[in-house]
Amino acid sequence: MGGLLAGKTCLVTGAAGSLGAETARLFLHEGAKLLLVDRDAAGLERVGLALADPVVAWRAADVTRAADVEACCEEAVARFGPIDVIFSNAGTAGAIGPIADYPEGAFEATWRVHVKGAFLFCKYGSPRMADGGSIIITSSVVGLRGDAGPYGYVSAKHAQVGLMRAVAKELAPRGIRVNTIHPGPVDNAFQSDIEAELGKVLKVNGTDFLNSLIPLQRHARAAEIAQSVLYLASDMSSFVTGTTLVVDGGMLA
Repeated sequence: MGGLLAGKTCLVTGAAGSLGAETARLFLHEGAKLLLVDRDAAGLERVGLALADPVVAWRAADVTRAADVEACCEEAVARFGPIDVIFSNAGTAGAIGPIADYPEGAFEATWRVHVKGAFLFCKYGSPRMADGGSIIITSSVVGLRGDAGPYGYVSAKHAQVGLMRAVAKELAPRGIRVNTIHPGPVDNAFQSDIEAELGKVLKVNGTDFLNSLIPLQRHARAAEIAQSVLYLASDMSSFVTGTTLVVDGGMLA
């Protein structure tokens, strides 16, 4: 079977969400073998069954638990062979509010998912990767700018960039590339929840407010972000590592 990822073993976290599911669909179309991971077991099963292919497996797991992450990496290798691509995409929105009132628990929980989760997949995934592979971590436009309110999310997304740059340098001798992708607002349920909270804080329509900040004047489709993930996963980006790929409709311009 041909395709940009023909025969490659790919591990996708946050696979029950729209971006993870769309990326999984695209990876499969490009010839990949897939292990899908998410904490939402029912949602994960729906995605796996919809793909309906013998080279697609799924495993419910908590990306903040080292034992879960190691087991996922081991299963990917046992089923399909050494890992070629890790798409660390699991995320949570966290809280939005003034810094003086920001809940410590929400801050810590957000960091565990975004930063510890990405760290654990680098830690346990990289020794099980084929040389020349690719790790992609989903950050955000707010990983490259500051916005008052979502303190856990913004700081965690910045931290992912530091993690990515450090791991990229360590793994470069093996030809393993490590990059972050930085979507702007995406038209999905995850973003809708963020915008509902943002709207309450700013007393505006959160979606309209964000669209006003985007030169293309709309949210991205999940499929548009998935295409950029495919670029980083495939040999099209063979000389790209340690960098931040922004896909935001011009929001940071």
